[in-house]
Amino acid sequence: MREYETSDETLASIAGRHGATAQQVRPLPSGVANRVFLLGDDLVLRIPRTERFLPDLVKEAAVIPAARHAGVGTPEVVAFDDSFSAVDVPYMVLTRAPGADLARLELSTADREHILRQLGRELARLHRLTPATAPDLRTVPMDDDGPTDPRAFTDRLLADGWIDAESARWLVGWFDRLSPHLPADPPLALLHGDTAPQNLLVCPRTMRLTGIVDWGDAQWSDPAADFAKMPLSDIPAMLDGYRQEAGERTATSTPAWEARVLWFHLAWALGRLSDPVPRPGERHWTAPPAGRLLGLLRFFASAPPAPWGDLA
Repeated sequence: MREYETSDETLASIAGRHGATAQQVRPLPSGVANRVFLLGDDLVLRIPRTERFLPDLVKEAAVIPAARHAGVGTPEVVAFDDSFSAVDVPYMVLTRAPGADLARLELSTADREHILRQLGRELARLHRLTPATAPDLRTVPMDDDGPTDPRAFTDRLLADGWIDAESARWLVGWFDRLSPHLPADPPLALLHGDTAPQNLLVCPRTMRLTGIVDWGDAQWSDPAADFAKMPLSDIPAMLDGYRQEAGERTATSTPAWEARVLWFHLAWALGRLSDPVPRPGERHWTAPPAGRLLGLLRFFASAPPAPWGDLA
């Protein structure tokens, strides 16, 4: 598989095309799919690591303008070039959103909840985009099978020794409790697909969410899946903001949304239990070893703050 090299010459050439010098190119924390650089103070350059990740960048070039048009705060695409006509790598240049990612910030509970309510409102705006309202997003994959039932995976984890019989029974019991709340025909909306603290930029001075970044995992799916990669303790504030923007009441007596979110949350976490080896550079809340992760899930599910208690 071809690897895209970020040589000094390549970086200098791209920088020059966008009004920056080679000395103004500075590396930023990179993700699994892309290497990331600052071009001066106002632009961000992203170059896929290998050919495998190029389709995601192509997808982002289409999704980001659609998300911005829907009112979602995300940096603007300044340039996208996969022609290899000027440099020997594909690349994307975006405006730079101010602030630091949420994973790096130590905030008070009140400040974090303020940010999370903003995030909920942003997701509600994004989820107004559907295959019917945004037919031009043909490069976005569609997940129209609904949530995968994780009970069979729980059985495999038990058989392979990743969890014990008591934990398996506890998990299956929760899935049995949640499943009646899942819609038989879940709605399809445009999802960011990787809504996680490291992809949320925040200005600490103003306590404002300044941008949702890294759209390579965007897809059409059940909107509840967009909550799965945030810490479970963040979900109540996110749902509060989501319901405010969507015009839904915030009463906790109808727990269907909470059930759908928790279903996806548990399913995502189970998927990481069998792959607990730390991966440098992948700053994700599901990185803890399997035992600690299962313990966290047990804690939140067995002694939850409202509205989780309505599911018990």
